[in-house]
Amino acid sequence: MEQRRGSILYKIDWATVGLYLALAIMGWFAICGASYSYIETDFFEFLNPSERTGKQAIWMGVSFVTGIFLMCIDKRVYRNWAYIIYTAFILLGILTIFISKDIKGSHSWISIGTFSVQPAEFMKFATTLAIAGFTSRHDFDIDKKSFFLRSIALFMLPMIIIVAQRETGSALVYLAFFLVLYREGMTGLILLTAISAVVYFIVGIRFGEEQLTSLPCSMGHYLVLVLIQCFSLAMVRFWCKYERTFLTMFIINVSITLAGYWTAIYIISFNVIILQYCVIIFNIIYLLIRSRKHKENKNLWVVLFILGSLVFYESCDHVMHNVLRKHQRGRIEVLLGLREDLSGVGYNVHQSKIAIGSGGIIGKGFLNGTQTKLSYVPEQETDFIFCTIGEEQGFIGSTAVLVMFTIFILRLMWLAERQEDRFGRVYGYSLASIFLFHFTINIGMVLGIMPVIGIPLPFFSYGGSSFLGFSILLFSFLRIDADRSVRV
Repeated sequence: MEQRRGSILYKIDWATVGLYLALAIMGWFAICGASYSYIETDFFEFLNPSERTGKQAIWMGVSFVTGIFLMCIDKRVYRNWAYIIYTAFILLGILTIFISKDIKGSHSWISIGTFSVQPAEFMKFATTLAIAGFTSRHDFDIDKKSFFLRSIALFMLPMIIIVAQRETGSALVYLAFFLVLYREGMTGLILLTAISAVVYFIVGIRFGEEQLTSLPCSMGHYLVLVLIQCFSLAMVRFWCKYERTFLTMFIINVSITLAGYWTAIYIISFNVIILQYCVIIFNIIYLLIRSRKHKENKNLWVVLFILGSLVFYESCDHVMHNVLRKHQRGRIEVLLGLREDLSGVGYNVHQSKIAIGSGGIIGKGFLNGTQTKLSYVPEQETDFIFCTIGEEQGFIGSTAVLVMFTIFILRLMWLAERQEDRFGRVYGYSLASIFLFHFTINIGMVLGIMPVIGIPLPFFSYGGSSFLGFSILLFSFLRIDADRSVRV
């Protein structure tokens, strides 16, 4: 019995392996449904190596064999080779920019015979190893500026390289590493800043052209200024924990805002935006005074947050109309409901919604979808694979996939939390964060609640590089988890 317990086969988390196989098989059948045409009648045609389904089956086999090999590698090898692997893939990513062919405007694919590989998919593995290795140093302290900046640089560098390859969607995945750093003690201000920036952009752009009731000012502009006040007050109360400062600011902010709005509506009309700027200026001056007089030094960060928020919001309109490309701007406008373009940038999402909606509760059945079979949905085998599931398997099948992914990600988080050292924990949370980002963004863009940025659904979307990359990430972690009692 003791010999059996010492075996690697006993230590592997087979429940996670089972979830992986279930998702992989479900994904392959989804690709079959998306690739099937009414002309094909022989099921074995799906295994034809010249067809996408056949190629995906080959990649699945290669990935599983690779996974078995990775589970034979000692955990210490991953730790010791982390920086070497990271450096190699960074150099390969840079090389890809110059030697890859232009495919739909992207320079991220390297052709090998009849197959093409995307190095960006494997850079996630290399980056995960590097961050896990760096944070597992005995002297690592996320509160020290040097360690924090170097941690960010480790995933910002591949992100920049992938942007240079013109794969913006793949580059955004690396933002998931912020969640890992947050788990390791990073201040919540970083996440608050990111969330507030997204809110400012959406509210400012969505309501920027709408008038605030009958007042001569923009609703979007007014709402953003009020949000800046709300976020800064929340920081003073919950992060700084200066209750007296918060109470004073809260009373003055709310009183002036409500009184000014009521006066502008019922007594004399004026631009209330000017009044909100005055309130914000008061907040800045008051915080500076409290910081100097009562040594409330955290207030300086709140002031910096307010100023940064104002600068960011004022730049949103410029970015929207002068920095973003036309198709990117169009996708955002369609997503925010500023315009409809059912024959242009909004076509994919519109057809995806029709396909999912037509599936009803139980779906039309395997290979019986009409929207997908008649190719109404572009990229239905890759980025929009979920619409095939919705049409053929209906609400029940779609929900089953969502539940499976949720269990899978929660399982990874549980495995990460049980690691006995930081290397394994950081690697596990990095893996869970990457899967969570892909899952959330892909499902969101198919349903029309997220912008279309070309994020594949793990194990479902067609693509050998994607499938192999996710498998390498997962099986490496399974071996690290099996060796969790081994110190590195």
